[in-house]
Amino acid sequence: MAKMIYLADDEKNIRELISGFLTNEGFYVKAFDNGDDLYHEFLISPCDMVILDIMMEGTDGLTICSKIRQQHNVPIIIVSARDSELDRITGITLGGDDYLVKPFSPIELVARVKAIFRRMQLDREPSLDTILKYGDITLNLATRESKRNEDKLELTPTEFALMTYFFENSNRAISRDELLKNVWKFDFDADTRATDDVIKRLRKKIAQSTVKIESVWGFGFKLGIGESK
Repeated sequence: MAKMIYLADDEKNIRELISGFLTNEGFYVKAFDNGDDLYHEFLISPCDMVILDIMMEGTDGLTICSKIRQQHNVPIIIVSARDSELDRITGITLGGDDYLVKPFSPIELVARVKAIFRRMQLDREPSLDTILKYGDITLNLATRESKRNEDKLELTPTEFALMTYFFENSNRAISRDELLKNVWKFDFDADTRATDDVIKRLRKKIAQSTVKIESVWGFGFKLGIGESK
């Protein structure tokens, strides 16, 4: 069944360009010229993915992203002309799964959309080991639930996939490029800052845990155990 994507951008030509490329790839697209209309529609009928511009009339895209994330773990891609590190980190911290800077190639956006859906599909495939545990965190691959001891951890699809990959490879360091290819499923050169942004968000969510995501300078990351807070 084709996926439904909601798109909000106040520039008509961008809406039409993105909608055209995604429709040609077999997706259903519903476009909005502001985030408020998209959010209201989402509350009535949730979609499979949201693509949000930041700067729009009415409520800005980052606020809409945060509001949606409070309701649902639907994947969210943020597109913006703003390319500062603060904007990127803010977008990811508020719940975005990816951040694409304008101007961008519609082909790259389509590739990222497909990569997220591919990853989600792989995440749903049956696994012999449905329960993964490291430190005080448990991941249930069958139900997509995560807990720290008995407390539920609210993870987005990207965060859950990233934690799963870390748990399955807890005995070694993992490079940023490996994460992009095996978690994001990018088969092209992509901005490795996306991994750093999600890692920062994850570290904040598991700050009270014994599980630590340690940086390996110049390479990537590895799991470690520390004291809980």
